[in-house]
Formats: sequence, structure tokens, C-alpha cells
Amino acid sequence: MRELVAETSLGASDLILPLFYADVNREIPSMPGVFQHDRDSMLRAVHDALDAGVRCVDVFGVPTDKDDIGSGAWDPEGILNRGLRALREEFGNDIMLMADTCLDEFTSHGHCGVVTEDGVVDNDATLPLYQKMAVAQAEAGAHIVSPSGMMDGQVGAIRNALDDAGYIDVAIMAYSAKYASAFYGPFRDAVGSSLHGDRTTYQQDPANARESLLEVELDIEQGADFVMVKPALPYLAVLRAVADISTVPVAAYQVSGEYAMIQSAVHWGNREALMMESLLSIKRAGANQILTYFATEVAQKL
Repeated sequence: MRELVAETSLGASDLILPLFYADVNREIPSMPGVFQHDRDSMLRAVHDALDAGVRCVDVFGVPTDKDDIGSGAWDPEGILNRGLRALREEFGNDIMLMADTCLDEFTSHGHCGVVTEDGVVDNDATLPLYQKMAVAQAEAGAHIVSPSGMMDGQVGAIRNALDDAGYIDVAIMAYSAKYASAFYGPFRDAVGSSLHGDRTTYQQDPANARESLLEVELDIEQGADFVMVKPALPYLAVLRAVADISTVPVAAYQVSGEYAMIQSAVHWGNREALMMESLLSIKRAGANQILTYFATEVAQKL
């Protein structure tokens, strides 16, 4: 009877699995059960996800070489683009490949854009680099690019660059309401972040909600095919508000800190029940897609 009258359902096709591609395979200490994958490990992980019913993965690169502008991000032989090519060669169109379109993993200072001599992130100088990065990812096989740097105008700039290069069918998932959150801590371990300082000048203030609705509206006007709220659980109210106004699908990212806290429940509570309840609450709040490190495990259980 509960299933018959349930107002919300969670399915494997709702889930997107984030992956970290590196030159070595190692478990991430702050995220038990999540790995930096080498090529063979990543292919196995994606086969497992696909077999469970997950239809999309989001790939992040973990480079060993960085510079002040993140030039490895658009290098065809850069770590992320090599990973995308390997996945596209293995899976073709059987699984959707999404690429993280941001410079933070590739810059020596760890910021998402060009940093001036006085330490300010230069929004407008960053946009051409995002354009080069998005086109390189499309060339490597990405079906979706996902600008996560929160630069003003990034979606429009990327859409124009993709269209000019002939990639009119490559979609954009915009990180539209990405908050300057303390819940990202383990992720910075996962990508070997070099961040100095913080990102409060270009990510959203946790105190604000209306501002995020404006960001969503601007991204949709510029051509976003999806919009995203990140993190998920601490921002369910924002997610609900975005879902109420959005004319495109709405994603939410259950981030590394959320994952790590639920994993720790193995010591004091029902980890599996918490995992499932957390994802159901994100879906109930209005998410059409959920990025979660639990994706394969949850899909198998579903």
C-alpha cells in the first residue's frame, strides 16, 4: 500500500555517478569507497554502473602538472580528455559522458579562473579558457559539459563556442546555484586541490536564496540544458524553489561532505537507510537528476 500511494519514487536512471580519473588507482582517504581511477579501474567502474542501470557519469580529471591558467584542461593529452576518449571508445553512446568544465583541478592556485596579480579572480578573462576547455571535451567525446566555476556569462560563452565548433548536440549542465560550502572538503582531497584562500567572491552566499533563482534564470536564458543546485541536502529549500521556476531539468549534487557523513553512519546508525532516505528527500524536493557517489550501489539495490 505504501508503494501504491507513494508520491515520490527513485530510479536508477535518476542517478549520475561522479568519477575521478588519474594516473594511479587509489582510494580517497576522506571518502571511503571512492577512488581516483586509472584507466582500467575507471572502465570497470563504469561497466558496473551501466550494468546497474546508471546511464550517466560525470568525469573529473586529477592532473599531476598544473600551471597558473590551467592549460592542461584543454590539452588533448590532458588527463581529463584522455579519460573521456577512453570511455567513449569503450562505451560509445551506451552511457552519457559528462565532463567537469572548470579550471580548479588544473590551476596551481586552485581557483576556478584566471587570478590577477592582486589575487582577484578575473571573470571575463576566464571565459575564453572555458570555451577552449568545453570544445576540447566535446572533441574527446563528452555528450554533456558541466561548467562549475560560477563565472558570470559562462553558459552563453560555452554555448557559442560549442556551436561555432560544430558541436550543436553537446548539452550543458550548468552549476547555476553552487554555494561556497564547507561540505566540499573531501572533494578537494579527491582532486588534489591546490586552493589558496576560498571561493566566496564567485560562489553563492549560503545566506541567500533569491540570488540563486536569478542565477538559474540567467543560465537558462543563455542556453543551459540542465541547471544544478549544489550541495543538495543543506539546500533543499533552494532546490524546491529552483524546481518551481525552471523550464529545464533540475539536477542536485550530493557532495563529498554529505557522502562522507553518511558513510560514517556505519559506526552509529543504519547507513543504508540513511543513504536511501537522503536521496529520496533530494528527489522529493524537485531534483530530476542526482549526482551521488552512491549511484552504483543504490542502483543495484533498486
